[in-house]
Amino acid sequence: MAAGWRFIAQRALTGEWLDWDVPLALSANPVRALSGPGSLTGTIEPEYSRLRGPDGMPVLMEWGTKLYLEIDGHIRWGGIVTRTLFDGAKMSIEAEGLSSYAHGTPFEGHILSGKLITPKDPYEGKDRNHDGYVDFTDPKQPMPTPPKPYTGPRKDAYVAFREVWEHILSRPGGDIGLQVDSHNLGELLGAADGSDPWELAWWNSPDCGQALDSLARDTPFDWVETHTWTPDHSQVEHRLRLGTPRLGRKRNDLRFADGENIVAIARPEGLGDEYASEVIVLGKGEGRAMRRAQVYAPAGNRLRRVATVTDKTLSSASALRLRGTQELAGRTQALQIPAIQIADHANARYGSWALGDDIQVQVHVPWVGDVSLWHRIVSDEISADGTCTLTLKRSDSFHY
Repeated sequence: MAAGWRFIAQRALTGEWLDWDVPLALSANPVRALSGPGSLTGTIEPEYSRLRGPDGMPVLMEWGTKLYLEIDGHIRWGGIVTRTLFDGAKMSIEAEGLSSYAHGTPFEGHILSGKLITPKDPYEGKDRNHDGYVDFTDPKQPMPTPPKPYTGPRKDAYVAFREVWEHILSRPGGDIGLQVDSHNLGELLGAADGSDPWELAWWNSPDCGQALDSLARDTPFDWVETHTWTPDHSQVEHRLRLGTPRLGRKRNDLRFADGENIVAIARPEGLGDEYASEVIVLGKGEGRAMRRAQVYAPAGNRLRRVATVTDKTLSSASALRLRGTQELAGRTQALQIPAIQIADHANARYGSWALGDDIQVQVHVPWVGDVSLWHRIVSDEISADGTCTLTLKRSDSFHY
């Protein structure tokens, strides 16, 4: 293991510290992801008798152990052991970020935002002879105008996101200690006119993880999982940071250049068959009643190419156009650098960037020449050999 590195194990529910230096050898570098849980895999060989807790249970227990990677006193990765495999004296483990716990957890409540409410008309049925007056009134009382429908309460997208997490954490044996940012996004769910309410209901058997992912994708917004020591270094705080409307910032203060701190780049790629200058989104309904939206981008000197997306959860015009805009943003760009491997360097020290940051990547691409493109960091993985790999997407493929 690299100097300054150690893996720490903690019982997931009780918070009891189990081992301060787990002898884990990485099989793949630990990954942190934007709007995702991240992952870590490793092996232990041979069998260590100390890897049993005071309770007699294995220190590394599926869905029972939190695992952290600490580097030079800072938690650089945190998650929960989700799978263990045994092959003689060799043990393999897989771990995912704590937010992965939401996936596979059923939602057992009901959240409704923007329902169209039609008040009961107290005079309904009181003009049986259809003369325009309330029956049996003297003098005759004209029938009042029925009350108009109105839109019920609408929830902020972050409020709904928190309510799903509160539901997960409130179940017996479900409190994994995650804290979700308390601020609001300013985007209300459901159409303002009540035509397309947003609803999450137990009778539709929704998966909490899928519901959270859909909410973040369709609103849209970013989130990222963080793990930090408390000031007294006695516990680790787990937090889900929410972006308003997105996490990260443009990093003019950092430099990522070929021959300086970039030691390798993934093969640059174009879009190929994924390119499109136009997107058609098909939503709720069938036949002529199907909801539909069409979004365009200037094709310039390229031929028109059309991509069709079907999402039967969408019904409002604004939701259909948003989905089309998101799809189009990722299909109209040209050259992209999928990933770069960097060394710890004065240009950009480890830990100086954050997931979601926009960085300028300056590299030489054969057949293209020297290029300087802005990319967004969507994941990172640090290696014991002193390098770090940043997974990237072109900044202009994001519209929020």
